[in-house]
Amino acid sequence: MLSAADLLRSGQQWVQDNLDPDALRALGADPEALARLMAQWQKRLQGEYVLDLAALKPFAPTLLPLLEAHEETQPYAAWLKSRLDYLDVADALRQQTPPPKSKPGQPPPRTNPSAEVERKAWQKQLQTRPWPPAAQEYVPKLKPLFTAQRVPAELVWVAEVESSFNPQARSPAGASGLFQLMPDTAKAQGLSLWPRDQRRDPERSATAAARELRALHNQFHDWRLALAAYNAGAGRVGDLLKKSKAKTFDAIAPRLPAETQMYVPKVEATLLKREGAILSRLKTPTA
Repeated sequence: MLSAADLLRSGQQWVQDNLDPDALRALGADPEALARLMAQWQKRLQGEYVLDLAALKPFAPTLLPLLEAHEETQPYAAWLKSRLDYLDVADALRQQTPPPKSKPGQPPPRTNPSAEVERKAWQKQLQTRPWPPAAQEYVPKLKPLFTAQRVPAELVWVAEVESSFNPQARSPAGASGLFQLMPDTAKAQGLSLWPRDQRRDPERSATAAARELRALHNQFHDWRLALAAYNAGAGRVGDLLKKSKAKTFDAIAPRLPAETQMYVPKVEATLLKREGAILSRLKTPTA
């Protein structure tokens, strides 16, 4: 386990590597607190256990106002806002999960909730959630762009999960825009990052995201696996399928990063809530 000093050093390095200089200068009033908070976020989201995300809940009230207080860091606040419900769902799952039984002299075993349990938890979480305000503008405009790429139009709602339809959202790892495209992915799908970052253009980013999703679906032939690859990387998903001799998301979900384990069921619940659509039954548009 990391000591407080190790965590601080890790967080400081991570902040230096992932936040731009203007953001760092804006947050210079309390860089140590930011370092600790962001290190915790990085560690937990990419960690192995979903229930560990619940431990981030006390940090959010401190981190979010800090990010919102400065123009340079407001894109990071937009990214964080769209992920706060991960903490709520993780906490709800933690409370309903019975304590593991351990053998004498051994630590208790740790397991993740099944993908089906998480799907039900997300359906409950989103049961009364209204449309994000910006979705009223973007959804009708962006659906035809998905259809044009032969991707189900319902998947435009990935933007709610990724950014709550805020084109300015930016992750600490460098993803940006409505669909949180990483720089390499954006370039591979024809977007330019300079002199203007086209990931922040809703139409261009939607087309690029649809192309990426289509390519991933062509590779994995399954929308759950395609979404897992969109979040965690195709290489990681492919390696797990091979090592596990598995063919489904549910079979490999417990070994994916905690964020990805939550991400796919959240997208599923979002499609069900917004469109009454079941992910596994989506129809691919014809050319």
